[in-house]
Amino acid sequence: MELASRFRDAHVLRSNSPLSDDQIRAVAPSIFAEEKHTSRSARYTYIPTIDVLAGLKKEGFQPFMVCQTKTRDESRSEFTKHLLRLRHADQINGDEANEIILLNSHDGTSSYQMLAGCFRFVCQNGMVRGNTTHDIRLPHKGNIVNDVIEGAFTVLDEFEDMAGEVEGMKALPLTTEEQGIFARHALAAKYEDRAAPITQEQALRARRFEDRGSDLWSTFQRVQENVIKGGLQARTANGRHTRTRPVQGIDQSVRLNRLLWSLAQEMRALKA
Repeated sequence: MELASRFRDAHVLRSNSPLSDDQIRAVAPSIFAEEKHTSRSARYTYIPTIDVLAGLKKEGFQPFMVCQTKTRDESRSEFTKHLLRLRHADQINGDEANEIILLNSHDGTSSYQMLAGCFRFVCQNGMVRGNTTHDIRLPHKGNIVNDVIEGAFTVLDEFEDMAGEVEGMKALPLTTEEQGIFARHALAAKYEDRAAPITQEQALRARRFEDRGSDLWSTFQRVQENVIKGGLQARTANGRHTRTRPVQGIDQSVRLNRLLWSLAQEMRALKA
C-alpha cells in the first residue's frame, strides 16, 4: 500500500487492497461532509459521497485510490473536490484493472462525474480514457445514489471497447520519428505555453525492461509515466538543475491523462 502523502495540490492514497472508511477519511475528509457548503442554495440536493460509496459497495464496487484537492479557503477544506477510483469484482485481470473514476465535491466545484480508467500494476500508472463523450455527469438533485450506481454500470459496459482500443495500440508499431512526435505533443500538453524542461528523448525513456517496445501502447505507457510521475533530471529556464514535479492535482491529472489517451487514439487513427 502507498501511504497517504501531502503534495502541493492534493492528498493521495492508493492501496493494493480495498480502502477502509478510516483510511479514506484520513486523506479525504470531504467525502464524509455532514452537510453542504454554505454557498449552496436550497435547490442543491445534499447526499454525502460516503453514502454513494456505500451504495456502490453493495453492488460490488470497492475503492482502491482516494484523493482530495487542497484549498487555500479553510471554509471549504471539509467540502472540496475529491476523487475515488473503484474496481468491480469482475474487472481485475492480468496486468491491468479497469477502474471507475468518481469525482464530486460538496462546495459546488464539481457535480458527480464518472469516467472510465485503467490501472497498470507493473508501474502503478492510472490511466483515464480520453473520449469526452463517455463522461457521465450528474447534478446534485434527484435520486443521486441510484443515478450514480446506474452510471457506474454504464461505465462498466464501456470497458470492452476500452480493451479493444488497448489491443489495437499494442498491435501498432511506431517508427522512431513517430514516437518522438508523440512525446513532443505530450510535453506540449503538460507545459502548455512554457518550454519543456526535459527532452522528448527523456519522455520516451523506459523505466523498466517490459516497456521498451516500439508499439503505440508501450510508447504511451513510457511517456505517460514520465510526464505524470516526474522525477526526471531537468533544467529551468535559467539553466538551473532540477527535477520535474509529479502531476498531483485532481483536475490537472485528469486533464493530462485524457489528453494523452486522446493523443494515442489520434495517432492510431492516422496510422490506420
